Amino acid sequence: MKTVSINHCTYPVVETFHSVQGEGFWTGSNAFFLRLGGCDVYCPWCDQKESWNAHRYPQQSLRELVEMAKGANPAMVVITGGEPLMHNLDPLTKELKNQGLRVHLETSGAHPFTGVFDWVTFSPKTYKMPDPSIYARVNELKIVVAHPEDLDWASMQESKLSEGVIKYLQPEWNTAESKELVFNYVLRHPQWRLSLQTHKFLGVR
Repeated sequence: MKTVSINHCTYPVVETFHSVQGEGFWTGSNAFFLRLGGCDVYCPWCDQKESWNAHRYPQQSLRELVEMAKGANPAMVVITGGEPLMHNLDPLTKELKNQGLRVHLETSGAHPFTGVFDWVTFSPKTYKMPDPSIYARVNELKIVVAHPEDLDWASMQESKLSEGVIKYLQPEWNTAESKELVFNYVLRHPQWRLSLQTHKFLGVR
């Protein structure tokens, strides 16, 4: 693979911010978020639709991003989107780890896997099928549930992952009936856990 200089590598950045992880296994943990632009999954209920067009956002240098992340002194750096795997994440993640930072990924898995991560949260969507390269890298499966058929999708994705992967169902924020769907399913299927978007309840990013 061609080596990319830290001085020349750039990424389209929607935003960076220091907060707490609001979802899944690491809920409540100190985290620096790096949201990359670009997504071709197009979930109709997406709460980050402004991130879909990567061309709307300035390219920021790898060096600048790493300096911001290290300056925040977080417990982890979370690379999210958009769909971050639309970009080659090898240079970014390697440099973050060279600086002693723990690096997490949030992805739909819709593009070939790149990067070196300590934790991978996989949130596959029916709107664009996951790339097969994702399945061996997953630590945490998170399925957003808006309709009953999403539970069938959850079961299908579960069957492709190793037994040790932590499995979450997350109610879609604007679909009231999704809460009951998830609650009842978890009671019937003890291998699954409930994930809530606690940052929305707190009113923070």
